[in-house]
Amino acid sequence: MGNSRRARLYSSALSVMLFVICSVAQAQPANRVPRIGYLARRTAPTTSVPDPSINALRKGLRDLGYIEGKNILVDSRYAEGMEDRLPGLAAELLRLNVDVIVSPTLPGIRAAKQATNTIPIVVVTQEDPVATGLIDSLARPGGNITGLTTLSRELSGKRLEVFKEAVPRLSRVGIITLADTSSSGFKEYETAAAAQRLQVQSLEVNGSTLDFDAVFQRAAKGRVNGLITGSAVLLVSYAKRIAELALNYRLPSMYERSGYAEAGGLMSYAASDVEAFRRAAMYVDKILKGAKPADLPVEQPKKFELEINLKTAKQIGLTIPPNVLARADRVIK
Repeated sequence: MGNSRRARLYSSALSVMLFVICSVAQAQPANRVPRIGYLARRTAPTTSVPDPSINALRKGLRDLGYIEGKNILVDSRYAEGMEDRLPGLAAELLRLNVDVIVSPTLPGIRAAKQATNTIPIVVVTQEDPVATGLIDSLARPGGNITGLTTLSRELSGKRLEVFKEAVPRLSRVGIITLADTSSSGFKEYETAAAAQRLQVQSLEVNGSTLDFDAVFQRAAKGRVNGLITGSAVLLVSYAKRIAELALNYRLPSMYERSGYAEAGGLMSYAASDVEAFRRAAMYVDKILKGAKPADLPVEQPKKFELEINLKTAKQIGLTIPPNVLARADRVIK
């Protein structure tokens, strides 16, 4: 065999080998199972205290055809109520090579944002994402963050108004919030209460001890005759416990998140959390299919739901006025 022929054969073999290597390398990303990271401030869920947010996200993904463990992976990290753990947990998710990070709390979102400016972050936040500096605008977020805002802070005045209509004797409202959070929402209630001739009292609960008994004792000492529980995810985890204590103290209770009335609370006025996280799954799906967060407008809720538990009202000796009851989207009897 001549040298020129051997050279041609060698060249052809080398070309085939390089083609195979390149083809395999290109095929690997396509076969890779997408990985979603979920970052929350709350305590890790248990059988008795589930995480409704991630459950709704998972259901939304299933509705879109994703099967966990087969064509998608979900890794969750919980800060156990300690905000200073969030940066380290965000770094853990990055080491797992997640494709998208989902976070329901402002501290978690900020930790994720500080950890990466390239991995897409889908948020479900009660804050105004523009005012808090997370995005450039709702229509064109810019950067690597998009998602939904539930506008909980903007509803403070309306929530007090509805609460006062439902409980005409309302005069001093205790606001249960999580201590050491960057935005508890108490200031918004102070402003709204002054306009409605109501007094408000801050009732902070420590995220590490979660001593709700002490919170209600302070409420009784301060002669509070109505309660509003904030929307911190960690508080949502203890919806039933808070509702039970409110019932024991015969205190009318309003909540910033849906689902509390189902747990025994008197009433809630909020955007649907289940719907918000179902929509968040749609954002994840769009991003995995190639959409850029910067080009996906941040959604605002189109509807706010008023839920009322008549059984709880009866147990605390309260009659809900007919005009308030008529406006309820859901009545639990």
